[in-house]
Amino acid sequence: MIIKEARIQYSQQIKAYHEQQSILQKQKQELEHKINTTPDGKNVYANEAATLELTIEAVNEKKDEYQEYMDKLLEQWSAAANMVSAEQQGDAMKEYAEDMGKILEVARRIMKGGIVPASDEKKLMEFSMEMYQAAKNIGAMAKKKEEYETLWEDEEKKEYEDPMEVADHTEAFADGPEIVSVEDTMASVAPAETTVPERRIL
Repeated sequence: MIIKEARIQYSQQIKAYHEQQSILQKQKQELEHKINTTPDGKNVYANEAATLELTIEAVNEKKDEYQEYMDKLLEQWSAAANMVSAEQQGDAMKEYAEDMGKILEVARRIMKGGIVPASDEKKLMEFSMEMYQAAKNIGAMAKKKEEYETLWEDEEKKEYEDPMEVADHTEAFADGPEIVSVEDTMASVAPAETTVPERRIL
């Protein structure tokens, strides 16, 4: 499963469990109020309180399990995106250095009186108008007029992938915990058994 799919799936689980936690917390407060306002409330509501505590514990445990997996998933996503960004920055620096070398070569050719393609002149002008004018002035005095081909003949605009898109489509580091609905988790908690007082035979 790719990270994007896993993230969506487990985000939904965490949201459902978080919402149920709020409901159970409210039920706990209501039950505590009943216990405190009912004579012998602790005994009267003992089984209900025990079942509720077990349910809260089961829901919390499952939510924590999903959250732990999601945290690791986000760490992996972030690492994958950062790696792609770093590679692209390295490529961009390399391209910049190559372009600088070509621009300086264009300036050198013009200074020697060379005739360079208009596109190459334009790149030099865009980089530095002062350098371009200085090269043209020096080149005007040269007697030899050699003609050059463009230095950017095979240049293609490199398309870079979106680092976040790449990270989204990276294979998840491991299968996540089993998907269990919050209702099933709650249903797995058996109600506390009701203790019936023994009847004495007189």
